Amino acid sequence: MSLFDDLSQRPDAPEVADGESVAWPEHLQYVVIEGVIGAGKTTLAKMLAEQADARLVLEQFEENPFLERFYGDRARWAFQTQLSFLASRFRQQQTLGGRDLFHNFVMSDYTFDKDRIFARINLDGDELSLYETMFGIMQPTTPVPDLIVYLQASTDRLMANIDMRGREYEKDMDRAYIDSLNQAYNHYFFHYNQSPLLIVNATNIDFVQRPGDLNELIRQIAGLRHPGTTYFNPSSSGATLL
Repeated sequence: MSLFDDLSQRPDAPEVADGESVAWPEHLQYVVIEGVIGAGKTTLAKMLAEQADARLVLEQFEENPFLERFYGDRARWAFQTQLSFLASRFRQQQTLGGRDLFHNFVMSDYTFDKDRIFARINLDGDELSLYETMFGIMQPTTPVPDLIVYLQASTDRLMANIDMRGREYEKDMDRAYIDSLNQAYNHYFFHYNQSPLLIVNATNIDFVQRPGDLNELIRQIAGLRHPGTTYFNPSSSGATLL
């Protein structure tokens, strides 16, 4: 199910004229790009960081020593993988409040709260209970973004992107697992209200091969004035996979 199935009662992103020069909004000092595995969030975060001359903060997933084993046997390695991610993400979040002499903005490819989405899919029983206790201690001390951009894509598009990027430990990715994550992300962001949120239909958009797609999204971000959730549904022309 897509969050764009029924847009009749949802606010659209404001129109901003093509070719209009857009400066990065001063009030968006901490922006997060979110999405399921394969949505293109890291690619977009890098591009927007360059555009805004922002400090880039990327999730350090490759430093998790359990991740490859998790994809081989999720039931056995889920708890170790999740706690490793929780500790790493929390440690990284604590650095975001420090003063940066070279950048006025921060661009990241994850929110701390995403950790809980994965935990609730992969853990249960006493392990989930212990995780929830630890998360509840850590989460209130993490910074809230000035804006989250959620890249919402179909499971088919996510699987195609995962296959194309060719990471060894993702080569046998379970489609059912990605689909369950996709549904969980959609549920989370449908109810999200902690900061302004821009939900982008990313199934048919290509920031890499079509610069116009990136420019259009930047214009939409610059024109946002709605404090809640805004939906951006770009034109559905063919897309080169991210």
